[in-house]
Amino acid sequence: MQKNADGGGPRVVSLTIPAEPMWLALCRLVLSGLCRLGPVDDETLADLKLAVTEACSNSVRHAYGEDGSGLVSVRYELGADSLAIEVCDAGRGFRFDRPVPELAPRPDEELREDEMGLAIIHTLVDELDISAGPDGRGTRISFVKYLGSGPNGSG
Repeated sequence: MQKNADGGGPRVVSLTIPAEPMWLALCRLVLSGLCRLGPVDDETLADLKLAVTEACSNSVRHAYGEDGSGLVSVRYELGADSLAIEVCDAGRGFRFDRPVPELAPRPDEELREDEMGLAIIHTLVDELDISAGPDGRGTRISFVKYLGSGPNGSG
């Protein structure tokens, strides 16, 4: 965990996991441990665990194909009033031909399998950005949840 030199500021934890389902629990454990240091209530933590699981699962399931192997990087940054999370892979990448879907699509529109997790994340967080991953390869999913007195927080 990184901290500013003056002992204050955001707390940052970064990890890199193999793109395998068994490592998803570690991503949730790191999030839980970090959230113990900040103003994160149990309901918000549950929402964030689901969002992290969906983002990491997207990379595990789709980035490297059934026979491929690769890595997924996860970065958590806990500030005084927000938690930012970034999940990156260097796999096949996400199709950016449609905007981030809402959880309930119009009746004439169905979500693709790879969009359902993104729709769930979209409903749980305050900011969501999806772009190409490192070096223009793969996918980068980043999101922010405001805590307490943040713009969309409860304070």
